[in-house]
Amino acid sequence: MNTLAARGIVPDPIARLPWEMLIPLLLLTGFGALVLYSAGGGSWEPFALPHLIRFLVLSVMAAVIASMPREAVRIVTYPAYTLVLLMLLAVEIVGQVGGGSQRWLEVGPIRIQPSEIMKPAVVLAMARFYETLPSGMIGSWRSVLPAGLLIVLPIGLVLLQPDLGTSIAIAFGGVVVMFLAGLPLWWFLTALGAGVAAMPLVYFFLLHDYQRARVTTFLDPESDPLGAGYHIAQSKIAIGSGGIFGKGFNNGTQSHLNYLPEPHTDFVFASMVEEWGLMGGLFVLAMYALILRWGWKVASESQDRFCALLAAGATATIFFYIAINLLMVMGMAPAKGIPLPWMSHGGSSMMTNMICIGLLMMVNRWNRVAPRRGLSFG
Repeated sequence: MNTLAARGIVPDPIARLPWEMLIPLLLLTGFGALVLYSAGGGSWEPFALPHLIRFLVLSVMAAVIASMPREAVRIVTYPAYTLVLLMLLAVEIVGQVGGGSQRWLEVGPIRIQPSEIMKPAVVLAMARFYETLPSGMIGSWRSVLPAGLLIVLPIGLVLLQPDLGTSIAIAFGGVVVMFLAGLPLWWFLTALGAGVAAMPLVYFFLLHDYQRARVTTFLDPESDPLGAGYHIAQSKIAIGSGGIFGKGFNNGTQSHLNYLPEPHTDFVFASMVEEWGLMGGLFVLAMYALILRWGWKVASESQDRFCALLAAGATATIFFYIAINLLMVMGMAPAKGIPLPWMSHGGSSMMTNMICIGLLMMVNRWNRVAPRRGLSFG
């Protein structure tokens, strides 16, 4: 693309776009629209067309984020985090209830899930905090306590909704930034050990009944195949029945005959593999690998700690969505209601992932206009 720009064939602003990420992203979103077209019974409504419209609208938002100057981002980081935190608090007061949970704010026709926005907001705030922390303080309590509060405050509000999956996602992005900032490894190993030891207490005293059922189903999916284990059992049947090349576009039986629950959201990957087979699954994994590889490349080429941590945290957030959803539909993780990026129907998750893409494009643009010093973690 740069060669074409040099010859005057392609305008320079277009040539400088990160096509190594954009092409896989466009292919993935278009393929997702085809899968949603089939999940909608061979119709663009109600899933495929809104999916494409959301992507176009949120692409504009990502482009706006990508154009932001560095100093402006540094200035608005903490105010933006505080605003999202206040939105989470507002959910507890005036939030809308759906599916047994209170997670949304509604203003006229606009419906927002603040917990989704908090995922990139935490990453942004953590990167800003560790940028300003003197290197000599890494490894002291001053490097943990303020950062821990940035993570714990939103997690506490999200758990009240209740939404365990989103809480884990927020924690994952924040902990990745802490780890890459250079905190001692033994701290994380100690925290992991304490978490494992506390699991029985969490299971029996903190989890809701439906959350305990998810864990039990994960450990023994066949214990209740017509109840709590139904989703995973049908997902495995859909994936296994696809074979190498699948049953053919719009020919899935598990989704079309309503055996597979949520074929357009949480279990869209199972719905896709049934029709497109192993080759379709490998295509989707390849597109994700290219996007994540580009995100890590942006982080590794960043010129300062803030950019490196921000890009790495944004990439980790996208990775969490992908990994947990794929593990879930294959029965290797408890069902958490985590959508698959750019394939599942739903605006909140796509907004989060497009914010992350916008942040990565922003850092990538900064990298082009500043000297590169290599990976700045630690």
